[in-house]
Amino acid sequence: MQGKRKHHELLVWQESMTLARDVYSATADFPGHEIYGLTSQIRRAAVSIPSNIAEGAGRTGPREFYKFLSIARGSLCELETQLILANDLGYFTECSSLFDRIERIFGLLGGLMKSVAASK
Repeated sequence: MQGKRKHHELLVWQESMTLARDVYSATADFPGHEIYGLTSQIRRAAVSIPSNIAEGAGRTGPREFYKFLSIARGSLCELETQLILANDLGYFTECSSLFDRIERIFGLLGGLMKSVAASK
């Protein structure tokens, strides 16, 4: 890995990177006919979370950072919805750890958003 960036130190970014890796592993055994459907959607939403945190942290001010944290939270909700659907369709054998991590990230994002909003 290259040099450290501001977002590398953020626990919410670290947790969301772990979530993205876990999502890739969890979706590896999804049905082949879903590779361009739900599998792809789930993976894109999972990658979007740490990506938006990183992009916001790399911007010039708190207002922009907040905007990208909000987008990351939207992607987190999108991911949760897609995982619920995948679970309902029977594509998972065990997914509670993903939902636990989503809950943790949601809380971390909320706390960081409050902190950033206070500094605007």
